[in-house]
Amino acid sequence: MTPEAMAALHARCFDDAPRPWSAAEFAEYVADPACLIETADAALGVVRVVADEAELLTICVAPEARRGGRAAGLLDRLIEIASSRGATRMFLEVAEDNAAARALYTRAGFTDAGYRKSYYRRASGPVGARVMARRL
Repeated sequence: MTPEAMAALHARCFDDAPRPWSAAEFAEYVADPACLIETADAALGVVRVVADEAELLTICVAPEARRGGRAAGLLDRLIEIASSRGATRMFLEVAEDNAAARALYTRAGFTDAGYRKSYYRRASGPVGARVMARRL
């Protein structure tokens, strides 16, 4: 998937964000040796691994392709690859009102590790983020 296709998919998945990630930003992730990008049919995920820690930067599935297990499979692959690169812990931020994503992460073994008030800036107003983490 090209950076342009990644940006287009990301924008469709996060249509309430004030500014979607650009193709240039995805190109930077592609060029960054600390980042790993996995794509699947109508889905993508980006993880950054630094030393023994991994951060899930984004994971998304096209709206019409949701509820088929793509996100769970993609998350499993990202965890496996991050672990193979030496990460022993992964963390992420998720909007506190995104029940589907929080359930996905909980099923994958992530637990609440913190809270960031007004972390996401949406067109509809700020939303807090749950910080979640798990051992790999």
